[in-house]
Amino acid sequence: MRNRIWLAAGGSVLAASIGLLGAATTASASTVSTSTARTSAVVGYTYIDGNTATSNTIDGFARHADGSVTPLAGSPFAAGGAGLGTGLASQGAIQATPNGRYLLAVDAGSNQISVLRITAGGVPVPVGQPVSSGGIKPVSVAVSPAGLVYVANSGAGGSGYSGFRLGSDGSLTPIPGSTVTVPDSSGLGDVFFNALGDHLIGTRTGTSEIDSFVGLPGGHLLAAKGSPFTGQGLGQLGAEFSPARPAELFVTNAHNGAGLGTVSAYRDSLFGQLTPIGASPYADGQTAPCWVEISHDGRYLFAVNTGSGNVSSYAINPDSSLTLIGSTPISGGGADIDARLTPDGRYLLVDGSGNHILSVFAVNGGTLTEVSSSPTPLPAGGAPAGIVNI
Repeated sequence: MRNRIWLAAGGSVLAASIGLLGAATTASASTVSTSTARTSAVVGYTYIDGNTATSNTIDGFARHADGSVTPLAGSPFAAGGAGLGTGLASQGAIQATPNGRYLLAVDAGSNQISVLRITAGGVPVPVGQPVSSGGIKPVSVAVSPAGLVYVANSGAGGSGYSGFRLGSDGSLTPIPGSTVTVPDSSGLGDVFFNALGDHLIGTRTGTSEIDSFVGLPGGHLLAAKGSPFTGQGLGQLGAEFSPARPAELFVTNAHNGAGLGTVSAYRDSLFGQLTPIGASPYADGQTAPCWVEISHDGRYLFAVNTGSGNVSSYAINPDSSLTLIGSTPISGGGADIDARLTPDGRYLLVDGSGNHILSVFAVNGGTLTEVSSSPTPLPAGGAPAGIVNI
């Protein structure tokens, strides 16, 4: 649910997969027909951070009632900063404000954050100039319901979390003294708020740890006692709080090795301590479960298995434990990364960065079915990162 309200040895699996497949675009994707999409009503918009070197771009798509997507006229759109041109190995590189008025995107190549206003027809337009991310190589951004923004920077000499205030006019203002530094070896992969906006989590993919913070007045962070917490496996990357129960936290363990991926379930206390739930971690049976998304009702969890080219589905039980339902292949998939549900929860969209495709799945509880028009090609160039739906 990431319009967020509002690698260890195994790491080479992700890096190698994206590196080998990053420039490819499958033949099936290039021949997808959009005739059906053109006759189906537009119900929303989807955006991906192109992460394009030199001049970063945002890929924009109209989303139709039948689940199909078509590129917006003028896409890809200029973001203002510079992308990195190589995979970010992160979740949440682009976010939308709760009201769907603004996009925030990382410019990892220029150490900046771009804010774009969504205009008529879903076209994103930069708001002023990009703002310094407060560190080196921003990879993930989080937006709270109150307009508090935190950025995870993962570059040598500037790794950590930095805070900002997002104004009603789209201006992004740094919060003095808000930066929390971490060792460069941390390899930050994700940063995000819970549904209430009063707790913040960050994942350290490089050192297999989880940062847990409680929000303080003025937008500063207080690290929970015991933070960072040691993960239940190697390579904590994608993570999400349940949108229905803000104290439930789920984190992928991406770097355990081929076929050994797991997902952990935690209970987040009032003061930010993390306690494993039930028999956590829960087996995925796939390789490199890196990105995670949770249904709006908090009943199902979807993990994108970057090394296996599929998506695993879990039922979230009443006690917050997980039961694996199964895995659904991604047509033409390979090095697939971030995934987000549509606002109505009917479709799951997956950023297939490795093959430059956008995949769409119809959602029925924990069952995923790829729609007939999927996949759709992404613009050539760059190394697409993140995805958001409004």
